Amino acid sequence: MNVAAPQSPLLRWVYRGYMLAFFIYLAAPLVAAGMFAFNDSLFPALPWNGFTLDWFFGTTEPKLGMFHDRRLLQGLGNSFVIGLIVSAMAVAAGTSNAFLFERKQFPGKSFFYVLMIVPLVIPGVILGISILVFASMIANGLEDNLDISLDFLRPGMLLVILGQFSFLTTITTLVIGARLRKFDIALEEAASNLGATRMRVLRTVTLPYLAPALFSAFVVAFLVSFENFNTTLMLVGSDSPLTITMYDRMVKVGSTPVLNAVSFVLMVGSGLLALLSVVVQRDKAHTS
Repeated sequence: MNVAAPQSPLLRWVYRGYMLAFFIYLAAPLVAAGMFAFNDSLFPALPWNGFTLDWFFGTTEPKLGMFHDRRLLQGLGNSFVIGLIVSAMAVAAGTSNAFLFERKQFPGKSFFYVLMIVPLVIPGVILGISILVFASMIANGLEDNLDISLDFLRPGMLLVILGQFSFLTTITTLVIGARLRKFDIALEEAASNLGATRMRVLRTVTLPYLAPALFSAFVVAFLVSFENFNTTLMLVGSDSPLTITMYDRMVKVGSTPVLNAVSFVLMVGSGLLALLSVVVQRDKAHTS
């Protein structure tokens, strides 16, 4: 019996009504955004003028579809590049951090663990401004005093990657560390007793066990990177990712159905990635 669930019929109906209202509240904006992506109207609003795919595949103005919009496609490509690079970096660093905090004892461990968590609780705008000021201070100091120009410390794609890496590493560390905490270290000791080197134990015993967490951490980091706006806005240069491109379009042109089409594609893509992550973890759980 679920002791947390309401027991009286009235409270059960109230509880169900609350849950229904809560999920409607979450889903309604997404459903509306997806619906207007297929509305044959120049404005993302009622009335419904008929079904169309022009906002996805249209080739001429004013119904230029997202797959023929050069700026949107360039922003999408930039987001993919940034997401893949920063996710791979965050998973690599997160794995190292997980082993450090779960397996090692060292002075100040608790302090450094809290320090690692801090980027998650700092507002994204503050984090982005801090990184920008720090990078600019270093770049200006080197250029003024030593005549050394470090363009990667100026606003641009590389600085966006470094900025996102600062908080995505925290997320991957927590995901991978939670999985590593459940690992039976006796399996590593048994492999070592059979003559396996530490690297072989890591490659054949530990990392296969961590594989679902590594994949999940990569997916989560990629999705968070893809949709990140606050931190990215402070660090972006001319190579704008999709979120900044959409924001710029919204400011200059206003809300258009093509932005709803982009939102629909992102919702479907995010859902498929999340589903794939669940399937991978379930398959690994069944085979282990």
